[in-house]
Amino acid sequence: MLEMDHESFERLVVEELDRLPDDMVDGLDNVVFVVEDRSDEDRGELFGLYDGWALTERDRYGGGELPDRIVVYREPHLNACADEEELRDEVHTTLVHEIAHFYGIDDARLHELGWA
Repeated sequence: MLEMDHESFERLVVEELDRLPDDMVDGLDNVVFVVEDRSDEDRGELFGLYDGWALTERDRYGGGELPDRIVVYREPHLNACADEEELRDEVHTTLVHEIAHFYGIDDARLHELGWA
């Protein structure tokens, strides 16, 4: 298990977010990124979560909506990674995976593409 405090992990997530292609992140609308230690509804295995309306479902989206959230969970990432390089790769994959959900790409398609 890798050890890293919340602030350092959050900084790593921001760095990996900055490494994503512009065309992937430029289309994000009304989305915030959040780092939490772990999901309260999971056994500690969930790396990330997209909480909101996918772009393909925004016809149900009203005015004044709270921002959608992409949550990256720190503890599961640290438990799964042996070093910082592996951690960066896993965080990168998690960000791509959750951003894909914003664009309406489901887990089955992500699996086909190698991102699940």
